[in-house]
Amino acid sequence: MVTHVGAEERGDERGALLAFLAEQRGGIRRALLGLTEEQARSRPSASDLSLGGLLKHVAEVEQGWLARARQEPPAIARDASNWHECFELGADETVAGQLEYWAEVAADTEAYIRSAPSLDDTFPLPDEPWFPPDEGVSLRWLCLHLIRETARHAGHADIIRESLDGRTAFELVALARQD
Repeated sequence: MVTHVGAEERGDERGALLAFLAEQRGGIRRALLGLTEEQARSRPSASDLSLGGLLKHVAEVEQGWLARARQEPPAIARDASNWHECFELGADETVAGQLEYWAEVAADTEAYIRSAPSLDDTFPLPDEPWFPPDEGVSLRWLCLHLIRETARHAGHADIIRESLDGRTAFELVALARQD
């Protein structure tokens, strides 16, 4: 990515992890700058991904993992029958609404991670076939997983945006600074 995350305060591992996560969130948000709803919903590449769908997906995934860390069910239950819906904006959903929701989720994530007694605290992985049975992960793992998930989709977002109108991540950083 084309932005810089400053060095953490000595010993502020939480701050460093959250800063890298915020940087990757910014890449996805910037990819949506100046687009219409129609553009955000379009699929200009060989994949079925749209920028609006990626936005919805990363917000939903982050909320779901935070819920799991709290040992609560995710806000939206997904299975094979509705998994595709997390990658597309519904008729009543907007980019602005999803951005607002994701900002709330991000604030919740930050508050939860900062207030946890230790990043070594664990929670069980869900009982799903792609996870090992009876295994737990730490809050540190959660942060790293969210960084990885968000960064992966920020890269997708860069490609989709460039396919839409030729704007690159560098141009979008400059555009964001003008706002």
